[in-house]
Amino acid sequence: MKRILVTGALGQLGSELGPFLRERYGGDNVVATDLRDEGGAKARRGGPFYRLDCRSGREVAAIIRRHRVDTIYHLAALLSATGEANPQAAWDVNVGGLYAVLEVARETGCAVFTPSSIAAFGPNTPKDFTPQDTIQRPTSIYGVSKVTGELLCDYYHHKYGVDTRGVRYPGIISHVTPPGGGTTDYAVEIYHAAIRERRYTCFLAGDTYLDMIYMPDALEAAVTLMEANPVRLRHRNAFNLSAMSFCPEDVAAYIRRYIPEFEIAYQVDPVRQALANSWPNNLEDYAARVEWGWDPRYDLDAMTRDMLGQLQRKES
Repeated sequence: MKRILVTGALGQLGSELGPFLRERYGGDNVVATDLRDEGGAKARRGGPFYRLDCRSGREVAAIIRRHRVDTIYHLAALLSATGEANPQAAWDVNVGGLYAVLEVARETGCAVFTPSSIAAFGPNTPKDFTPQDTIQRPTSIYGVSKVTGELLCDYYHHKYGVDTRGVRYPGIISHVTPPGGGTTDYAVEIYHAAIRERRYTCFLAGDTYLDMIYMPDALEAAVTLMEANPVRLRHRNAFNLSAMSFCPEDVAAYIRRYIPEFEIAYQVDPVRQALANSWPNNLEDYAARVEWGWDPRYDLDAMTRDMLGQLQRKES
Protein backbone atom coordinates (compact mmCIF):
# COMPACT_ATOMS: atom_id res chain seq x y z
CA MET A 1 0.00 0.00 0.00
CA LYS A 2 1.39 3.37 -1.01
CA ARG A 3 1.73 6.23 1.48
CA ILE A 4 1.38 9.50 -0.37
CA LEU A 5 2.07 13.20 0.12
CA VAL A 6 0.18 15.73 -2.05
CA THR A 7 1.46 19.31 -2.29
CA GLY A 8 -0.86 21.98 -3.66
CA ALA A 9 -3.78 19.87 -2.42
CA LEU A 10 -6.23 22.80 -2.48
CA GLY A 11 -5.47 23.82 -6.06
CA GLN A 12 -7.29 23.05 -9.29
CA LEU A 13 -5.86 19.56 -9.71
CA GLY A 14 -4.97 18.77 -6.10
CA SER A 15 -8.45 19.41 -4.69
CA GLU A 16 -9.74 16.50 -6.78
CA LEU A 17 -6.65 14.30 -6.94
CA GLY A 18 -6.40 14.18 -3.13
CA PRO A 19 -9.87 12.64 -2.62
CA PHE A 20 -9.30 10.39 -5.66
CA LEU A 21 -6.11 9.02 -4.08
CA ARG A 22 -7.77 8.60 -0.68
CA GLU A 23 -10.56 6.58 -2.21
CA ARG A 24 -8.02 4.39 -3.93
CA TYR A 25 -5.42 3.96 -1.16
CA GLY A 26 -7.27 4.87 2.05
CA GLY A 27 -7.65 8.24 3.77
CA ASP A 28 -4.91 7.80 6.35
CA ASN A 29 -2.41 6.89 3.61
CA VAL A 30 -2.73 10.22 1.75
CA VAL A 31 -1.36 13.38 3.40
CA ALA A 32 -2.74 16.58 1.87
CA THR A 33 -0.75 19.83 2.15
CA ASP A 34 -1.06 23.37 0.83
CA LEU A 35 0.44 26.79 1.46
CA ARG A 36 -3.08 28.12 2.04
CA ASP A 37 -5.29 27.01 4.89
CA GLU A 38 -8.60 28.20 3.40
CA GLY A 39 -10.49 25.08 2.42
CA GLY A 40 -8.24 22.92 4.56
CA ALA A 41 -11.20 21.77 6.65
CA LYS A 42 -12.54 19.83 3.68
CA ALA A 43 -9.16 18.18 3.10
CA ARG A 44 -8.89 17.28 6.79
CA ARG A 45 -12.16 15.36 6.79
CA GLY A 46 -10.72 12.59 4.64
CA GLY A 47 -7.27 12.27 6.21
CA PRO A 48 -4.22 14.21 7.44
CA PHE A 49 -3.78 17.83 6.30
CA TYR A 50 -0.90 20.24 6.95
CA ARG A 51 -0.27 23.82 6.01
CA LEU A 52 3.04 23.55 4.16
CA ASP A 53 5.34 25.74 2.11
CA CYS A 54 6.83 23.15 -0.25
CA ARG A 55 9.90 25.36 -0.72
CA SER A 56 10.95 24.36 2.80
CA GLY A 57 12.68 21.02 2.37
CA ARG A 58 12.96 20.68 6.14
CA GLU A 59 9.18 20.86 6.58
CA VAL A 60 8.53 18.50 3.66
CA ALA A 61 11.02 15.96 5.04
CA ALA A 62 9.46 16.11 8.51
CA ILE A 63 6.02 15.22 7.16
CA ILE A 64 7.44 12.45 4.99
CA ARG A 65 9.20 10.85 7.92
CA ARG A 66 6.24 11.29 10.27
CA HIS A 67 3.87 9.51 7.87
CA ARG A 68 6.40 7.15 6.24
CA VAL A 69 5.59 8.58 2.80
CA ASP A 70 6.99 6.79 -0.25
CA THR A 71 5.32 8.76 -3.09
CA ILE A 72 4.96 12.52 -3.64
CA TYR A 73 2.42 14.10 -5.99
CA HIS A 74 3.96 17.56 -6.30
CA LEU A 75 1.21 19.82 -7.65
CA ALA A 76 2.00 23.18 -6.03
CA ALA A 77 2.44 25.83 -8.77
CA LEU A 78 1.29 29.19 -10.08
CA LEU A 79 -0.53 28.82 -13.42
CA SER A 80 0.07 30.64 -16.72
CA ALA A 81 -1.96 33.87 -16.48
CA THR A 82 -1.19 34.26 -12.77
CA GLY A 83 2.48 33.64 -13.47
CA GLU A 84 2.66 36.35 -16.15
CA ALA A 85 1.26 38.82 -13.63
CA ASN A 86 4.05 37.95 -11.18
CA PRO A 87 6.88 36.09 -12.95
CA GLN A 88 9.28 36.29 -10.01
CA ALA A 89 6.80 34.54 -7.72
CA ALA A 90 6.05 31.97 -10.42
CA TRP A 91 9.72 31.03 -10.72
CA ASP A 92 10.16 30.93 -6.96
CA VAL A 93 7.17 28.65 -6.38
CA ASN A 94 7.31 26.49 -9.50
CA VAL A 95 11.05 25.88 -9.64
CA GLY A 96 12.07 26.48 -6.03
CA GLY A 97 9.32 24.23 -4.73
CA LEU A 98 10.16 21.42 -7.13
CA TYR A 99 13.87 21.62 -6.34
CA ALA A 100 13.15 21.32 -2.60
CA VAL A 101 10.85 18.33 -3.15
CA LEU A 102 13.39 16.56 -5.40
CA GLU A 103 16.11 17.06 -2.82
CA VAL A 104 13.92 15.50 -0.14
CA ALA A 105 13.05 12.64 -2.52
CA ARG A 106 16.75 12.05 -3.12
CA GLU A 107 17.35 11.81 0.62
CA THR A 108 14.29 9.70 1.50
CA GLY A 109 13.88 7.49 -1.58
CA CYS A 110 10.41 8.79 -2.50
CA ALA A 111 8.97 8.59 -5.99
CA VAL A 112 7.79 11.93 -7.42
CA PHE A 113 4.96 12.80 -9.82
CA THR A 114 5.20 16.33 -11.26
CA PRO A 115 2.78 17.66 -13.87
CA SER A 116 4.12 19.64 -16.78
CA SER A 117 1.92 21.41 -19.33
CA ILE A 118 1.31 22.27 -22.98
CA ALA A 119 2.72 25.64 -21.89
CA ALA A 120 6.15 23.99 -22.03
CA PHE A 121 5.96 24.39 -25.81
CA GLY A 122 6.47 27.64 -27.71
CA PRO A 123 5.74 29.35 -31.03
CA ASN A 124 8.48 27.39 -32.85
CA THR A 125 7.03 24.04 -31.80
CA PRO A 126 5.07 22.12 -34.48
CA LYS A 127 1.45 23.06 -33.76
CA ASP A 128 -0.34 19.96 -35.07
CA PHE A 129 0.35 16.47 -33.71
CA THR A 130 3.18 17.95 -31.66
CA PRO A 131 5.78 15.18 -31.19
CA GLN A 132 6.77 13.82 -27.80
CA ASP A 133 10.35 14.98 -28.34
CA THR A 134 10.56 18.32 -30.14
CA ILE A 135 11.71 21.93 -29.79
CA GLN A 136 10.03 23.69 -26.86
CA ARG A 137 11.26 27.27 -26.25
CA PRO A 138 8.20 28.65 -24.38
CA THR A 139 7.56 32.40 -24.14
CA SER A 140 5.84 32.51 -20.72
CA ILE A 141 7.45 32.22 -17.30
CA TYR A 142 5.03 29.39 -16.54
CA GLY A 143 6.24 27.52 -19.61
CA VAL A 144 9.89 28.24 -18.82
CA SER A 145 9.37 26.91 -15.29
CA LYS A 146 7.73 23.76 -16.66
CA VAL A 147 10.59 23.03 -19.08
CA THR A 148 13.01 23.60 -16.21
CA GLY A 149 10.98 21.18 -14.10
CA GLU A 150 11.06 18.51 -16.80
CA LEU A 151 14.83 18.80 -17.04
CA LEU A 152 15.29 18.83 -13.26
CA CYS A 153 13.25 15.65 -12.92
CA ASP A 154 15.28 14.00 -15.69
CA TYR A 155 18.49 15.05 -13.95
CA TYR A 156 17.45 13.69 -10.55
CA HIS A 157 16.43 10.40 -12.12
CA HIS A 158 19.64 9.92 -14.11
CA LYS A 159 22.01 11.36 -11.50
CA TYR A 160 20.48 10.04 -8.26
CA GLY A 161 18.03 7.34 -9.32
CA VAL A 162 14.95 9.22 -8.06
CA ASP A 163 11.79 7.64 -9.52
CA THR A 164 10.45 10.77 -11.22
CA ARG A 165 7.43 10.67 -13.54
CA GLY A 166 5.19 13.29 -15.13
CA VAL A 167 2.79 14.25 -17.90
CA ARG A 168 2.24 17.36 -20.00
CA TYR A 169 -1.34 18.21 -19.17
CA PRO A 170 -3.46 20.10 -21.66
CA GLY A 171 -6.15 22.42 -20.29
CA ILE A 172 -8.03 20.65 -17.46
CA ILE A 173 -11.81 21.00 -17.30
CA SER A 174 -13.78 20.25 -14.13
CA HIS A 175 -17.26 20.77 -12.74
CA VAL A 176 -15.90 20.66 -9.17
CA THR A 177 -13.02 23.12 -8.93
CA PRO A 178 -13.18 26.73 -10.16
CA PRO A 179 -10.68 28.10 -12.71
CA GLY A 180 -7.23 28.66 -11.24
CA GLY A 181 -5.68 31.45 -13.30
CA GLY A 182 -4.85 29.55 -16.49
CA THR A 183 -5.17 30.45 -20.16
CA THR A 184 -7.57 27.54 -20.75
CA ASP A 185 -9.97 28.70 -18.02
CA TYR A 186 -12.57 29.70 -20.61
CA ALA A 187 -13.35 26.01 -21.18
CA VAL A 188 -14.54 25.77 -17.56
CA GLU A 189 -16.19 29.18 -17.32
CA ILE A 190 -18.26 28.66 -20.47
CA TYR A 191 -20.21 25.76 -18.96
CA HIS A 192 -21.03 27.67 -15.77
CA ALA A 193 -22.19 30.63 -17.85
CA ALA A 194 -24.28 28.37 -20.08
CA ILE A 195 -26.21 27.04 -17.09
CA ARG A 196 -26.62 30.35 -15.27
CA GLU A 197 -26.91 32.97 -18.00
CA ARG A 198 -27.27 31.16 -21.33
CA ARG A 199 -24.45 33.30 -22.75
CA TYR A 200 -20.70 33.73 -22.32
CA THR A 201 -18.08 36.34 -23.25
CA CYS A 202 -14.85 34.54 -24.10
CA PHE A 203 -11.35 35.99 -23.57
CA LEU A 204 -9.87 33.93 -26.44
CA ALA A 205 -10.69 34.25 -30.14
CA GLY A 206 -13.33 31.84 -31.41
CA ASP A 207 -10.96 29.86 -33.65
CA THR A 208 -8.25 29.27 -31.00
CA TYR A 209 -7.64 25.52 -30.88
CA LEU A 210 -6.09 23.99 -27.77
CA ASP A 211 -5.76 20.50 -26.36
CA MET A 212 -8.03 19.78 -23.37
CA ILE A 213 -8.74 16.96 -20.94
CA TYR A 214 -11.68 16.26 -18.61
CA MET A 215 -10.76 15.97 -14.94
CA PRO A 216 -11.69 12.26 -14.52
CA ASP A 217 -9.22 11.40 -17.28
CA ALA A 218 -6.57 13.74 -15.80
CA LEU A 219 -6.82 12.01 -12.41
CA GLU A 220 -6.68 8.53 -13.90
CA ALA A 221 -3.62 9.48 -15.96
CA ALA A 222 -1.64 10.59 -12.91
CA VAL A 223 -2.35 7.43 -10.94
CA THR A 224 -1.96 5.04 -13.88
CA LEU A 225 1.46 6.51 -14.67
CA MET A 226 2.64 6.20 -11.07
CA GLU A 227 1.44 2.58 -10.94
CA ALA A 228 3.08 1.67 -14.27
CA ASN A 229 5.95 -0.79 -14.52
CA PRO A 230 9.09 1.39 -14.53
CA VAL A 231 10.81 -0.96 -16.97
CA ARG A 232 8.39 0.19 -19.68
CA LEU A 233 8.96 3.92 -19.15
CA ARG A 234 11.37 5.40 -21.65
CA HIS A 235 10.07 8.97 -21.39
CA ARG A 236 9.48 9.09 -17.60
CA ASN A 237 9.04 12.87 -17.30
CA ALA A 238 6.56 14.86 -19.32
CA PHE A 239 4.59 12.42 -21.43
CA ASN A 240 2.38 14.22 -23.93
CA LEU A 241 -1.33 13.71 -23.13
CA SER A 242 -4.14 14.36 -25.59
CA ALA A 243 -7.85 13.73 -25.09
CA MET A 244 -9.59 16.33 -27.29
CA SER A 245 -8.72 19.49 -29.23
CA PHE A 246 -11.28 22.24 -29.78
CA CYS A 247 -11.85 25.99 -30.05
CA PRO A 248 -14.46 28.18 -28.29
CA GLU A 249 -16.80 27.97 -31.28
CA ASP A 250 -16.71 24.17 -31.08
CA VAL A 251 -17.65 24.21 -27.38
CA ALA A 252 -20.50 26.63 -28.04
CA ALA A 253 -21.84 24.37 -30.80
CA TYR A 254 -21.83 21.32 -28.54
CA ILE A 255 -23.47 23.26 -25.71
CA ARG A 256 -26.28 24.25 -28.12
CA ARG A 257 -27.08 20.56 -28.53
CA TYR A 258 -28.41 20.72 -24.97
CA ILE A 259 -29.10 24.48 -24.55
CA PRO A 260 -30.21 25.70 -28.00
CA GLU A 261 -30.49 29.36 -26.96
CA PHE A 262 -26.87 29.60 -25.76
CA GLU A 263 -24.90 32.54 -27.19
CA ILE A 264 -21.18 33.33 -27.23
CA ALA A 265 -19.43 36.68 -27.65
CA TYR A 266 -15.76 37.67 -27.60
CA GLN A 267 -13.62 40.18 -25.72
CA VAL A 268 -10.09 38.99 -26.37
CA ASP A 269 -7.50 39.31 -23.61
CA PRO A 270 -4.22 40.03 -25.47
CA VAL A 271 -2.02 38.43 -22.79
CA ARG A 272 -3.88 35.12 -22.67
CA GLN A 273 -4.43 35.11 -26.43
CA ALA A 274 -0.68 35.49 -27.00
CA LEU A 275 -0.04 32.57 -24.64
CA ALA A 276 -2.62 30.39 -26.39
CA ASN A 277 -1.20 31.27 -29.82
CA SER A 278 2.22 30.03 -28.73
CA TRP A 279 0.91 26.58 -27.72
CA PRO A 280 0.12 23.52 -29.88
CA ASN A 281 -3.29 22.86 -31.39
CA ASN A 282 -3.03 19.18 -30.47
CA LEU A 283 -0.42 16.79 -29.11
CA GLU A 284 0.75 13.42 -30.37
CA ASP A 285 0.58 11.10 -27.35
CA TYR A 286 1.73 7.78 -28.79
CA ALA A 287 4.44 7.34 -26.14
CA ALA A 288 1.95 7.55 -23.26
CA ARG A 289 -0.41 5.11 -24.96
CA VAL A 290 2.34 2.57 -25.64
CA GLU A 291 4.50 2.89 -22.51
CA TRP A 292 1.79 2.92 -19.83
CA GLY A 293 -1.57 2.44 -21.51
CA TRP A 294 -2.97 5.99 -21.64
CA ASP A 295 -6.54 5.80 -23.00
CA PRO A 296 -8.91 8.75 -22.28
CA ARG A 297 -12.63 8.05 -21.88
CA TYR A 298 -14.09 11.51 -22.61
CA ASP A 299 -14.42 13.37 -25.91
CA LEU A 300 -16.00 16.83 -26.30
CA ASP A 301 -19.57 15.56 -26.56
CA ALA A 302 -19.31 13.18 -23.58
CA MET A 303 -17.64 15.87 -21.49
CA THR A 304 -20.20 18.54 -22.44
CA ARG A 305 -23.10 16.26 -21.56
CA ASP A 306 -21.56 15.39 -18.18
CA MET A 307 -20.47 18.96 -17.35
CA LEU A 308 -23.90 20.44 -18.05
CA GLY A 309 -25.66 17.66 -16.17
CA GLN A 310 -23.42 17.98 -13.11
CA LEU A 311 -23.66 21.78 -13.01
CA GLN A 312 -27.42 21.74 -13.52
CA ARG A 313 -27.81 19.44 -10.53
CA LYS A 314 -25.69 21.78 -8.41
CA GLU A 315 -27.68 24.83 -9.46
CA SER A 316 -30.91 23.02 -8.66
